[in-house]
Amino acid sequence: MPTRPSDFLLDAWRISGPVSWCLFPLTLLSHAYIGLAKLAYKRGWKSTVKLPVSVIVVGNVMVGGTGKTPVVIHLAQQLTQMGWQVGVIARGHGGHHADCTEVTQRSLAREVGDEALLLKHRLGLPVFIGKQRAQAAWLLMQTYPQTQLIISDDGLQHLALHHDVAICVFDDRGLGNGFLLPAGPLRENWPRRLSQDVVQMTVHTGSKSFQGSIAAHRQLAGYAVNGRGEQRALHTWQHQAVDALAAIAQPELFFSALRQAGLLLAHTQAFADHDPLDHWQPHSSKDVICTEKDAVKLWPNHPDVWAVTLKCDLPAAFWEALMPHLHRLSLAHGHQTA
Repeated sequence: MPTRPSDFLLDAWRISGPVSWCLFPLTLLSHAYIGLAKLAYKRGWKSTVKLPVSVIVVGNVMVGGTGKTPVVIHLAQQLTQMGWQVGVIARGHGGHHADCTEVTQRSLAREVGDEALLLKHRLGLPVFIGKQRAQAAWLLMQTYPQTQLIISDDGLQHLALHHDVAICVFDDRGLGNGFLLPAGPLRENWPRRLSQDVVQMTVHTGSKSFQGSIAAHRQLAGYAVNGRGEQRALHTWQHQAVDALAAIAQPELFFSALRQAGLLLAHTQAFADHDPLDHWQPHSSKDVICTEKDAVKLWPNHPDVWAVTLKCDLPAAFWEALMPHLHRLSLAHGHQTA
């Protein structure tokens, strides 16, 4: 069953205080683990796979959602429109599929994970999952040999697959108290130590800029869709109470966005990130609004649930910084630039 840190621990991670300092000695274990993992690859005890196509990883150094999946969706959509042949890989969090596999429109979230299934539904591009992302990438390229570029949803700390571009996504939490787990929220030290051939960009999805990061503009779409493909404008709910649920890292952000859109939430349900929602039942006869990630799990049994799309846009400055690197990488791989 997916779990998330307690509210008590999340509060302790925001700023350094008694709790984080008490846990600080345990961060030595995190430092040791990270150091040994990097040493294993540096000494050749483990090998890093470098693909014959460009690899962009979109991830975070913070525990919990920072909004990376909407960034992945926008990035893949825009690059596809520019003419690139894009494929997507993911770990498949929340899914039970043990091997690398392709995600299809008929896949089930409990098998391939909710985020991977959402990516397939939103993008229609090749999406493959696997704990070993290099294997997932190779299978994708074998199945779709025209692929020119692979985007990995998460995986900044996955050393087995070389990435050419790292896009680190931050939200208003920044680095929190700056400590590694468990005293703080960091998966690895910041700033990251990069190979000379890796380009890193930082994006923030909140209202606060982080160390010169580029702002991603995010907002709820003005409509919701249900499992029957019906669409309804959000403003039509403004004079009636609705229920809402979210099984994401920060559910309150979704509920707050709905309220800001003018909706009256009679009842809210917050679940752990990636919760399968297998036993969920409506709280009342009111309309239920959820995130897209929740909808791909609920629609097979509850097609009347309404999902709201979270739209994400990256500004021209982002693309002006990224595209020269992609064109250079494309030429280095022997591909024509898009």
